[in-house]
Amino acid sequence: MSTAREDLLAAGLAVFDRDGFEGATVAEIRSRARASNGSFFHFFTSKKALAGTLFLEILQAYHATIISSVDASCGAGEGVERLIHAHLDWVVSNRREARFLFEISRSEWGEEVRGAQRSENSRLTDGIERWRAPLLARGELLPMSAVLFFSQIVGPAQIFCRAWLSGRHTGDPREQVETLIACAVRAVVAPGAPERTGETS
Repeated sequence: MSTAREDLLAAGLAVFDRDGFEGATVAEIRSRARASNGSFFHFFTSKKALAGTLFLEILQAYHATIISSVDASCGAGEGVERLIHAHLDWVVSNRREARFLFEISRSEWGEEVRGAQRSENSRLTDGIERWRAPLLARGELLPMSAVLFFSQIVGPAQIFCRAWLSGRHTGDPREQVETLIACAVRAVVAPGAPERTGETS
């Protein structure tokens, strides 16, 4: 059974998705959640505070999905494939959350949100580096910074995702997955790298 806080967050997500951040009101969020004014302000000091909390919770869920997609058994190419599939599958399966995360959220929600976001981004980097570092050491992935590596993996896929989330493109972003994987492999995987950890080329 959901709690009043969860109901307010779910209502906020639905109202932000429909009306945008500027168009959303506390009254509409409360009405959708069937929550009193006092209940809303017990959990959140403002619409911005609710939006910031929602952003961080969605970001954590997205990062958890990405981190869990790779492990020590994945070779370089297989890991790249899993990361791209994980990103695309999460966006398509969680369209409302993805739209809020990538299309609606904004930088002026406060230093508290930005600080927590930096911590979350560090957690994502650490999770991927646990898989990537041994492959880098063996020369199976091309040397580059963690930020550049992740941008090569998710950046091109994100272009299709944003077009789909905004309605500019109606095709499922996963339709492009094989091409996206092939391009990412060429960008980050060393020629001749084995498909799985422990294989010899």
